[in-house]
Amino acid sequence: MRKIVIAGNWKMYKTQVESLEFLQEFKPHLDETPDDREVVLCTPYTALAIMSKSMHNGRVQLGAQNVHWEESGAFTGEISGPMLTEIGVRYVIVGHSERRQFFGETDETVNRRLKAAQQYGLIPILCVGETKQQRDAGETESIIANQIKKDLVDVDQQKLVIAYEPIWAIGTGDTCETKEANRVIGLIRSQLSNANVSIQYGGSVKPDNIDEIMAQPEIDGVLVGGASLQAESFGRIVNYN
Repeated sequence: MRKIVIAGNWKMYKTQVESLEFLQEFKPHLDETPDDREVVLCTPYTALAIMSKSMHNGRVQLGAQNVHWEESGAFTGEISGPMLTEIGVRYVIVGHSERRQFFGETDETVNRRLKAAQQYGLIPILCVGETKQQRDAGETESIIANQIKKDLVDVDQQKLVIAYEPIWAIGTGDTCETKEANRVIGLIRSQLSNANVSIQYGGSVKPDNIDEIMAQPEIDGVLVGGASLQAESFGRIVNYN
């Protein structure tokens, strides 16, 4: 049975005060949310602990935006699995295109982070996707197949979420056509050993397109950027029709 996972990725936004303000505004929306939908907020590191305390026994699961492959060590600026699980983090984003583009993330390091996340009891959300140049060149299928093949070596597919995020649709206002997103997600699923992995769509997800996105049979949720920063808009997304 595939789980519906609706996750917000706050990226480098919101102080602790702003995070708590969001949570207070957002909680009432969860009264309408069906029990079979997993709601996740992936906040900046500085907000994780205070959010964890405020979300105790709540409907929202806490997520981080990265995790290192070592338990500890001389890795300035990184964060380890035990540091995250200690404060109640349940999910972690791995391999986001911004990490790949701006911070030198490779399929090899993504794979190491995925395995470390699972080792320490975290559920990784693996991000895969193609650039506009790659799509225009007809390379979408081969690029994503290659990412899946390399990223998932020795990864437990029973404890995994995948997010298909076409890079050209992230933060641009351009959304991949829903039928095309559904097609690509179906291709991703065909390459997995576990057909029940939840596969999300991400890329300019908004309140006005969430119903159409979630009507697609292969799509099991969304990874939301900008629209997750406002309680009203994210509330509409988690309560899609």
